[in-house]
Amino acid sequence: MAQQFALTEADREAVSAAVSAAEGHSAGEIVTIMAERSDNYHDVALVWSAAAAFIALGVLSLAPQFYLGLVDRIMGNWQSDWRASQILSVGLFAASAKFLGMWLVQLWQPLRLALVPKPLKHARVRNRAVTSFKIGAERRTHGRTGVLIYLSLAERRAEIVADDAIAEKVSPEVWGAAMATLVGEIRSGRAAAGLVGAVTQVGAVLAEHFPRAEDDVNELPDRLIEV
Repeated sequence: MAQQFALTEADREAVSAAVSAAEGHSAGEIVTIMAERSDNYHDVALVWSAAAAFIALGVLSLAPQFYLGLVDRIMGNWQSDWRASQILSVGLFAASAKFLGMWLVQLWQPLRLALVPKPLKHARVRNRAVTSFKIGAERRTHGRTGVLIYLSLAERRAEIVADDAIAEKVSPEVWGAAMATLVGEIRSGRAAAGLVGAVTQVGAVLAEHFPRAEDDVNELPDRLIEV
């Protein structure tokens, strides 16, 4: 994933130039962040692993004679008189093996991401974007005119978060075109082009509602932040 979206120095300079150009016509301050992923989703992997363990126990309880007989054949035993403690041991082994196996296969990140429900991905990306905005942009401009464009590569999702003054005048739906440009380009493997396009469209909205004053100063960095 990281290799697919690896940026060149020219890509970074293009994003920075787009931010500078957009801010040249507006009092708004645009911050761009590109994250490899927004969450490790360890809790999701744990849920799937636990589900695999419970399924193993459920299957054993539904057809105990078949699976206990299978164990007998594998172990070379001809005794079919299983004690309760032995059955519990088989169940514990099966559940543990399924749990560990499911956890191990999810160490492959593409599979782990594929098993994460889309609404949860969206929520995690949104939460990470809001947190990043609060740390890096919220209320750090004189007129509270900061905007964060946040791109999460692994999830192929993006968020635009605006400071108070902008949010009062611009509804979230207005950012739809910029979001479409960003997500469309990232799905085609062109992260830099998506960021440049989104910055340009966000800049146009800011220029309309917050035109640049003569004494305006650059308050936030123009460079792309990679995390």
